[in-house]
Amino acid sequence: MARPWLNVLAQVVPVPLGLLLSGALVWGATNADWSGTSSNSGNTWTAASAGLGNDSRKPMFSIEDMRPGDAGSNCARIKSNAEFPTALKLYSNSPNWPNDFQSFVNLRIEMGSGGTFGNCDGFTPHRTAFDGTLDEFVNLHTDFRTGVGPWTLPGKPPNSRSFRFAWKFSPSAPNGAQGETVNEVTFTWEARERE
Repeated sequence: MARPWLNVLAQVVPVPLGLLLSGALVWGATNADWSGTSSNSGNTWTAASAGLGNDSRKPMFSIEDMRPGDAGSNCARIKSNAEFPTALKLYSNSPNWPNDFQSFVNLRIEMGSGGTFGNCDGFTPHRTAFDGTLDEFVNLHTDFRTGVGPWTLPGKPPNSRSFRFAWKFSPSAPNGAQGETVNEVTFTWEARERE
């Protein structure tokens, strides 16, 4: 005699079994899809530099025992390694002086090409940057905003500008100027990105 529960089982089991097998086939088909990738690695961002240097290894001037009418000069070459155009200016951030001795030192600064520190041979002036007294330069040109210039340094090094500093101790320096000394003077070149 046939068992009725076996008939029910034979009718009910194929449906879940069929669903289970069809799900497995779908999963297998999805898992078998081919794919490909392409990458671009090693990406970095580095800021540019507006580095500036000069070829001096000691002060341009250390003059002793000056007499009225004495004169001299020296050159310096300024180099930029900036990869973008910059504006170059020259100024002095030296402290104010307590006497007027520096007003008897005449100073002429020219911007040009050629020449090196300690040797102005080959220097070709392009423009006079300053012509006055040392006192005027130090008091009037104290930072980038008030500095002389600007001169454009194009991007992509090497870029350079040469400067000739010519001084003369005034023939009209008074007797009271004997033995006087100016305070230490610092000449500063600064380059900023052109706007």
